[in-house]
Amino acid sequence: MADLEKLFKNMPNVFDAEKAGEMAATVQFNLSGEGGGDWYVQIADGQCTTHKGTTEGATATIKMDATDYADMTSGKLNAITAFMQGKVKVEGDLNTVMKFQTLFAS
Repeated sequence: MADLEKLFKNMPNVFDAEKAGEMAATVQFNLSGEGGGDWYVQIADGQCTTHKGTTEGATATIKMDATDYADMTSGKLNAITAFMQGKVKVEGDLNTVMKFQTLFAS
């Protein structure tokens, strides 16, 4: 099981501000199962910050199993495939989520 806290804390280090451009969004992650938890990622002014917990008014919320998320971030699980198989549930702006996944180096 990957350490999800470590994955989220590392996100600002692999964030591509140039790809983000003028994007301003907050993406909430609700990860269930072993090692799961809640985090949110804010993108604004060319910066990425991550926070443990929940926030009101997220642009989009991603709900999935923590193990599937870890597999997706490591490349073992394709994001589109996971979405099509129902392993990923998105509430809110799907376009934000689609762009969001392109903003981080693997």
